[in-house]
Amino acid sequence: MASFMLKPAQLRCVFRTGRLMSEQRTRTTLCLHRSYATDGDHKIPKIYTKTGDKGFSSTFTGERRPKEDHIFEALGNTDELSSAIGLAREFCLDKGHTFTYQLDKIQCILQDVGSNIATPRSSARESHIKRTQFTAPSIADLETWIDKFTEELPPLTNFILPSGGKSSTALHLARAVCRRAERSVAPVVRSGEADPDVAKFLNRYAAMKEGNEEKIYKRPE
Repeated sequence: MASFMLKPAQLRCVFRTGRLMSEQRTRTTLCLHRSYATDGDHKIPKIYTKTGDKGFSSTFTGERRPKEDHIFEALGNTDELSSAIGLAREFCLDKGHTFTYQLDKIQCILQDVGSNIATPRSSARESHIKRTQFTAPSIADLETWIDKFTEELPPLTNFILPSGGKSSTALHLARAVCRRAERSVAPVVRSGEADPDVAKFLNRYAAMKEGNEEKIYKRPE
C-alpha cells in the first residue's frame, strides 16, 4: 500500500466549499420530474428541461438570471471542483490512500456551498435562507485536517510542480480549480448574496501526495 504525505507548500488544494449542489440538484430533479416521455405504461423523466434555451437559468429562490451571471459562474466552478476531487479520489482509492474519507466529506460540503451560492440573499425568503445556511464547523474540520497532515511532513524548501503520481497530480489539478472557484465566489460573498463562511471555506487548502517523488521547480539557466 502506498504511503502519503502532505507538503505545506502543497497545503493548498481541495478543502474549500460548502452547501452548493444538494439544493441545486434537488431543484433540477424537480424540474426534470415536470418533463416526462412516455414508454408504454412507464413515464421516463427527460434529462433536459428546455427552460434555459433562451440563455437564462433559475436560482433556488426562483429568480431568473442570465447564465453568465456571477452566481452561475461560481456554481459552475464549485461543481467543477467537486468533479476534480472525485477524479482524484478514484486515483487515491487505487493507491490505497487512507485520506479518501476527507475527500468524501469535502465533496459533501461542496454540495452545501453550492446550495448557499444558489440562494442569493437579494431574492431569498427566510425559508430559503434557513434551508441553505452555511456555517463555520466545516471550516474547523478543514483546519484540523491541515494541521494534522502538516505535522507529519518535513519542512518544504522548494516550489513543487504538479507531479508525484496520478493521485497527487489530480489533487494538484483540484487545487488549481479550487483557486478559480474561490475567485468566482469572492464577489458573490462581497455583494452580500452568500454567507461569508463560504469564502472562508474556499480559502483553506491542502494537497495529498502519493509515495512517488514530486518534481521541484528549478529556475532555467
